[in-house]
Amino acid sequence: MNEKKGINSGSVVVGIDVGGTFTDLILIDSREGSDTGARVRVAKTPTTVENQAFGVVNAIRETGVPASEIGLIVHGTTTTTNAVLERQLARTGMITTAGFRDIIELGRRTRPQAYGMTGTFTPVVPRNLRLEVDERMDAAGNVLTPLDEDGVRAAVKALLDQGCVSLVIHFLHAYANPTHEKRAAEIAAELWPNNYITTGHALLSEAREFERGVTAAVNASVQPILERYIARLSNELQGLGYARDFLVMNGNGGMISAAHVAREAAKTVMSGPASGVMAAAFTARRAGLDNLITYDMGGTSTDVALVRGARPAVSNEIEVEYAMPIHVPMVDVHTVGAGGGSIARVNDAGLLEVGPQSAGAKPGPICYGRGGTEPTISDANLLLGRLNSKKLLSVDNPVSVSEVEAIFAKRLGSRLGLSGVEAAGAVLQIANIKMAGAIRMVSLGKGHDPRDFALFAFGGAGPLHAAALARELGIPRVMVPARPGITNALGCVVADLRHDFVRTVNRPVASLDVALVKSVLEEQRAEGEALIAEETVQPERIECVHTADMQFVGQTHLINVPLPGPEVDRDTLQTLFEEAYFARFKVRLPEIRANLVNLNTSVIGVRADIDLASLIDPAGRVATLAEALNEKRQVWFAGDWHDTPVYARERLPLDAEIEGPAILEQLDTTTVIEPGDRAASDADGNIIITVGAGR
Repeated sequence: MNEKKGINSGSVVVGIDVGGTFTDLILIDSREGSDTGARVRVAKTPTTVENQAFGVVNAIRETGVPASEIGLIVHGTTTTTNAVLERQLARTGMITTAGFRDIIELGRRTRPQAYGMTGTFTPVVPRNLRLEVDERMDAAGNVLTPLDEDGVRAAVKALLDQGCVSLVIHFLHAYANPTHEKRAAEIAAELWPNNYITTGHALLSEAREFERGVTAAVNASVQPILERYIARLSNELQGLGYARDFLVMNGNGGMISAAHVAREAAKTVMSGPASGVMAAAFTARRAGLDNLITYDMGGTSTDVALVRGARPAVSNEIEVEYAMPIHVPMVDVHTVGAGGGSIARVNDAGLLEVGPQSAGAKPGPICYGRGGTEPTISDANLLLGRLNSKKLLSVDNPVSVSEVEAIFAKRLGSRLGLSGVEAAGAVLQIANIKMAGAIRMVSLGKGHDPRDFALFAFGGAGPLHAAALARELGIPRVMVPARPGITNALGCVVADLRHDFVRTVNRPVASLDVALVKSVLEEQRAEGEALIAEETVQPERIECVHTADMQFVGQTHLINVPLPGPEVDRDTLQTLFEEAYFARFKVRLPEIRANLVNLNTSVIGVRADIDLASLIDPAGRVATLAEALNEKRQVWFAGDWHDTPVYARERLPLDAEIEGPAILEQLDTTTVIEPGDRAASDADGNIIITVGAGR
């Protein structure tokens, strides 16, 4: 395809993230002598739930840049995540080993609720669509029962007769020997009317039949949904004048060509939170911060993740919801039900609770004037002076602060013996404790001291609470990026190409064949490099990361251990595992030998860096802090009102230093600097808050 002169895949790059409420876009134009105006354009349009492609196109139109001049579009979509969480899945059938069709329903020895025999569970594929055929491998990959090929044909026909659109082939121990799965797929392909056939081993070549089966079932059930969406979006983009390939974010924080993404559709689940973490890692690394905890607070939930050495933690043991393990590598994000719209209430025991129930977008918090009557975190921030009632976005019918205070006093204060303002302060305290617990889960829960990290706050509400959370956890610094509300879209722009591979070995280290280890890791690297070579966008360089999932012999849970390379001996493996175990649990058990379960390889195609300084507009900056002052107002901190300066963040000098308390307002978020803290701006427009520095 001929490209317009001067346009290439790196000259005009667009990152688009589709959220539940808004579709965010960032366009970075690095062409010399560009006549399109500013080097960076930002758009925020309502998400079109009926067809997300329309919202994407609307966002591109809003930039004013012709689509034909865009060199590359990188897209993060919630299509598969929403389909899984809402169970709006394609009708899917499964063919499995005789006697094992109930594996994906039996699951593990867990229950939906920790206490009592309550809760329900619906498997991805219902029992009547899980059919059995005669075949059997043992754990070493030896054939115990040959594949009944006629049985496969009969099962395929039966599933087609029941209206199945997608097919899963999931046989026992196929990770050790996939011959039967491959042959069954060949037979199915002769009869199945489309290419929606998923074999368990091809997506996830590791032990654990339940996890592998559910992962394969999720992949098959979202394949048609994702492929239809990608086709619709491609058509819309072509109609707009963009006729090139585009990239789609995966949950591992990497990207893949839209032409190939539906092949492993399950890997796009949770790609939204992943893109935000990738942007945080990139932004913080430029500022000299390699270890951070990312904190993304939106309207309904808060996502937190850990980044060490500028690399986000990736796990292949993520459970999206109860009994929904999707064991493909994903950025390890922990989510809690605390967002700006989280509802506060007094329970039957007389205790204050915040979330997980949310006011959502409709009716939303009280302060948005859309009919909301339940007190929320956003309402508490407004009542305590942290939010400006005159600058809230999308307010239908303004509600006065006194009306909000009256509701807090009636719904909460009257039962707690507090005034409306005191009740709002209590709501923030409870919400902060809840979010601090999520941060402890990804840090202390994994053997890391939060004091060794910086807190990277983004999302519409993250910067409101970040300083208080940092003080609660002893985190010394908070970083707020230049544009917190579009961080996920920025993640699409800065993310690299990435392919992850897992293969089960499951051997005690003492008897391990190290030649096998080298062979597996080198094969994985070669496969990853071949896949990246197929991409239409080529990276600047390729990096390869090898790890092993290990455990003590007799244990169940795994620990991920970084490997120095494909050549590693038994003693080194044992030592590396013992050190990783000690770092996590502070216990040494030298008398117990290690077991190597899985070998993992991540092949990363590193793309060119983006200059984040282009995200700020120097022309709008003023010379002194006083010139950026909007007003002074009373803000509630730790039980007292403080006369607090409120600054326009976009106008702050790039060398600004601010003593708390202070409020920084911008279009997409509000940043709170607490009393005793000190904030400074850097060359990229980030705000760095040093907690307790002003005391």
